[in-house]
Amino acid sequence: MTDPTLLVLDADPPPRLGRLTGRARIAHTDEAQLAARLPTADVLLVWDFTSRAVREAWPGEGPRPRWVHTASAGVDHLMCPELAASDTVVTNARGVFEQPIAEYVAALVLAMAKDLPRTWELQRRGEWRHRESQRVAGTRAVVVGTGPVGRAVARVLKALDVRTALVGRRPRTGIHGPEDLDRLLSRADWVVAAAPLTDDTRGMFDARRFGVLQPSARFVNVGRGALVDEEALAEALAKRWIAGAALDVFATEPLGPESPLWRLPGLIVSPHMSGDTVGWRDELGTQFVELYERWAAGRPLFNVVDKQRGYVPGH
Repeated sequence: MTDPTLLVLDADPPPRLGRLTGRARIAHTDEAQLAARLPTADVLLVWDFTSRAVREAWPGEGPRPRWVHTASAGVDHLMCPELAASDTVVTNARGVFEQPIAEYVAALVLAMAKDLPRTWELQRRGEWRHRESQRVAGTRAVVVGTGPVGRAVARVLKALDVRTALVGRRPRTGIHGPEDLDRLLSRADWVVAAAPLTDDTRGMFDARRFGVLQPSARFVNVGRGALVDEEALAEALAKRWIAGAALDVFATEPLGPESPLWRLPGLIVSPHMSGDTVGWRDELGTQFVELYERWAAGRPLFNVVDKQRGYVPGH
């Protein structure tokens, strides 16, 4: 019996798959060759999780891999109707990024509350200007998204004594449903978008939603870029409908130098790095190897994505 063929959609640096030596025929491809090589693969590892090549290549001719794993939490970059309707199992990197993202959100909340961007700017100018900053304890946060990232964010914010409400796709114990969102937003000091990108969440933070927020509120997006109408956010900041915002994800990445978001007062821009701590690629590679070993042994996989919903269902 021949070893299964594992096709890797490459990114630099490549994954460390030495533990699979002798257990898989490992082949590598770039975006241009993906469509031609898909029919030869039993398993596809989407290591280049910024690529949309899978969406474009999957509808082609020939057999398709029985299992696709993406080295990311989101799956919108690879999901297409043909893949969603197929028998192919899709898994993601749930479990790697949650705590780092939660720490990053906490850092942003503290930075904005303590006016650290302004402090650094004044330091560069050599200007001594005493100011008062905001107390974080006792403020209110709304975290939209009840997956592992959203729950981790809520847990870390609660450790800062922030009164935190979680909003999910349906109400259940300890979680609000969509019908409560506007009411909660109107009282929030911090709004954190950590939802997956689905038909229901695309563009959910629009001009109307930013209009619901109080002028002292600040908005953070660590979910998916397309959750936010970026023009509406820019208008809300320019007109001071809200006090500030931080974006780690964007509708188009990388963010081009011509984008006005770079220069928008009150906005902190970071290059999709909230979950990327030292050693994160090794963690992703180790997780995939563990999944592959389960798959090869015929054992159930973890992190299986509901392809209709676009995320791993909660337990």
